[in-house]
Amino acid sequence: MRERVIIVGAAGRDFHNFNVLYRDDPGFEVVAFTATQIPDIAGRTYPPELAGELYPDGIPIFPEEELESLIEQFGADLVLFSYSDVTHEQVMHVAARSVAAGAAFAVAGRRAMLKSHKPVIAVTAVRTGAGKSQTSRLIHRMLADRGLRSAAIRHPMPYGDLAAQRVQRFATFEDLVAADTTIEEREEYEPYIREGSVIFAGVDYGEILEAAEAEADVIVWDGGNNDLSFYETDLSICVTDPFRSGHESRYWPGEANLRMADVVIINKVDTAPEEAVAELRRSVEAMVPDATIIEAASPIRIDDPDSVTGKRVLVLDDGPTITHGQMPFGAGYVVAANLEPAEIIDPRPYAVGSIVGVYEKYGHIGPVLPAMGYGATQRAELEETIRRAAPDTVVVGTPVDLANIISIDVPSTRVYYDLGDEAAAKLGEILAGFLIEHDLQTN
Repeated sequence: MRERVIIVGAAGRDFHNFNVLYRDDPGFEVVAFTATQIPDIAGRTYPPELAGELYPDGIPIFPEEELESLIEQFGADLVLFSYSDVTHEQVMHVAARSVAAGAAFAVAGRRAMLKSHKPVIAVTAVRTGAGKSQTSRLIHRMLADRGLRSAAIRHPMPYGDLAAQRVQRFATFEDLVAADTTIEEREEYEPYIREGSVIFAGVDYGEILEAAEAEADVIVWDGGNNDLSFYETDLSICVTDPFRSGHESRYWPGEANLRMADVVIINKVDTAPEEAVAELRRSVEAMVPDATIIEAASPIRIDDPDSVTGKRVLVLDDGPTITHGQMPFGAGYVVAANLEPAEIIDPRPYAVGSIVGVYEKYGHIGPVLPAMGYGATQRAELEETIRRAAPDTVVVGTPVDLANIISIDVPSTRVYYDLGDEAAAKLGEILAGFLIEHDLQTN
């Protein structure tokens, strides 16, 4: 008799775990996925084109709130936890619910990592918003400067047509438009394209890896949230955040990333309190004593500071960082507050539609507007919230120019952040040794 499995997820890691662990194994039957974190996933079906021959009707996706009734309905034997950026306590609450309802409980771990034919550098984090992507993009620039081809593979964000998103390759801005990407997707993909790099994503990360290997000397895993790499890793770099010191030992699977790291970057040391940096370093040294630690500044710059000084300003900050990442604000607010605006507008009284629900769910958010935009309706609600707030200037603290995606009727200015020069030099030394170890010829 096949062991019946429910995979609890958030439209990403859950699909990968299924593809790698269960899709072609007749000893298991995945009877359902559940969804959380991301809107409009529950009620859909993981399509048969992706689910394989054992699942001719696909696999239904339900809200996680229905977990107990689903275990009973399907007679599930096992619940596999498959999403990220949650406290250890929350993981174990799901475990307790599963066990109480009659199922065993597990996480996949390294079993779901695929092996590449090319060297893999993985950039992960202990929490979302720590600075993974700026680190990954720096590695791409360093590899390009050495005459090597690299391909970024990004954690999945399959919010549209899952079958159509099986393998995605983004090399031009036209590719983003053709794929009808969300704001969150564009935040991750657009900076690579702007630098002339190629980034892959999608749903089937076995096929994605094959496509990336065909055109790259080195694979760079640019992880989402604080998730584990989908690939076996030759150099593991974990980014930590002193603004959330202590989280490195309290969140899944960020702690696992930290404990597997060859290199640990303590980011944002130029803006975080000194005592928080020192506390985080002590924690890292205790948890991974053999890792190389790099303390990194994350300097922030802005296109037009004069448009902020003395003006009524609305700050649009990175959505994941200030929602489930639990930061009250992001880089946009840091810059705006230091430029002496006449007022930083609190957008909460002006929120409409699903944006109201975001503030209700994430009560820690400060006077910033999270750049949510998982679909046309939510983008329209974001636009209406900005209009109702009536700012003089909008400060865009996301990695993408939102003025090209949504309608902003007032002047806007962008904020940028990169890894500091001293940390970049240390990372460059580590990368040089890695390339020698893997016999990769460079310029």
